Amino acid sequence: MSAVSAPVVTRFAPSPTGYLHIGGARTALFNFLFARRHGGRFLIRVEDTDRERSTQAAVDAIFEGLDWLGLATDEPPVFQFARADRHREVVDDLLARGAAYRDYTSAEDTGRLRDEAKAQRRAFVSPWRDRDPAEGDPAQPHVVRFRRPAEGEVVVDDAVQGRVTWNVADLDDLVLLRTAKESEGGAPTYNLAVVADDHDMGVTHVIRGDDHLNNAARQSLIYDALDWPRPTFAHVPLIHGPDGAKLSKRHGAQAVHEYADLGYLPEAMRNYLARLGWSHGDAELFDDAQAIQWFDLEGLGKAASRLDFDKLAHVNAHWLRLADDGRLADLISDTPPTGSEREALMRVIGLIKDRAKTLVELKAQAAFALAPRPLTLDDKARAQITGEAGERIARLRDRLAAFETWTVEALEADLKAFAEAEGVGFGKIGPPVRAALTGGLPSPDIARILVSLGREQSLGRLDDALQHTK
Repeated sequence: MSAVSAPVVTRFAPSPTGYLHIGGARTALFNFLFARRHGGRFLIRVEDTDRERSTQAAVDAIFEGLDWLGLATDEPPVFQFARADRHREVVDDLLARGAAYRDYTSAEDTGRLRDEAKAQRRAFVSPWRDRDPAEGDPAQPHVVRFRRPAEGEVVVDDAVQGRVTWNVADLDDLVLLRTAKESEGGAPTYNLAVVADDHDMGVTHVIRGDDHLNNAARQSLIYDALDWPRPTFAHVPLIHGPDGAKLSKRHGAQAVHEYADLGYLPEAMRNYLARLGWSHGDAELFDDAQAIQWFDLEGLGKAASRLDFDKLAHVNAHWLRLADDGRLADLISDTPPTGSEREALMRVIGLIKDRAKTLVELKAQAAFALAPRPLTLDDKARAQITGEAGERIARLRDRLAAFETWTVEALEADLKAFAEAEGVGFGKIGPPVRAALTGGLPSPDIARILVSLGREQSLGRLDDALQHTK
């Protein structure tokens, strides 16, 4: 691993114009892991300068998603819009240095000149770039542009993409501030605000999606013009769908809360997302401590990663098996379970969680344990427990009433012995007994059903079912 100067500071900077999508969640996780790996700080900045599209509901959704994932900021979050005065100070500094200029070109003329430049395959250059600033009137509507160098290259040694070079002549003079009147101060733009915020927050490493790679060129020039040290950039390839196309609604869940609703555990999502675009040897299943110990920028790949729901289900099943049964009981309950409900769930979860891939599946498989007596039997279930099958259930009920060792292993052996005594295969016994005990709800094998329900509930349900045979 390459050396990293302390103290490390990373940030996750979501825009509150929508939910926290899965790509953003992975970006937050990478920043979190890198900061923890180096004993640094993980910060959150809400980039809410787009006032028309930013909403409080989106802000709430972002923090709910981060809370669910367990990615807590080390300091109170920063809201970018609240720092507009500081951003304007930085613009004034750039103007004073000659690294920025006021552009009074009308929007109509700017559009025309930009179209001409595009047709000539060159970067747009404002006619105010080299004019005397005294010719303009700051009280009139205008923008402030960054004066990029006239020639040369801007080079970014990206921790993921490697050395990336741009010819500065191919870059427009970026708008830093838009103002209608000097008295209004003006509205700072994204790239200027990002540089000022990252500098003031002490950010040392900017880990983000590679859709921001071109921004790194412009932001680097602003850093240089202000004589500020650049952070280390690490631009991570985006997540694609299973078909290799850009992730979209047609691929299924995108928002973090949707994965929670689908029954995935946060520790499983952290494990899966950490492995999505990063690797540590052949390790596939690892806990948070291992992820923090191992995570480095060298392990990030240059190719886009693909969302694999089968692999996510496999990872989630692993963490379900390791999860505390009491916690799972709470997670699969619509309301906090009562004493009797919790007791029933605690008996069943440990016996069935190794067969579930999600909390949704676990809830469905545990439902039989909470079904109230007498069970509702459909026509198929009723048909299964009549006649000879009903008589056999009655004999099994009496045998179970006298059975003492109420464990899965002991009951499996006794059920096998009962089938041999009856002179039939267990296929003749299992379906009617299952119908009597569960009413047709999804359930594990008979021995596990009996242990999950307990002696009293099991015998009671068999007695209820036998009433239908009379």
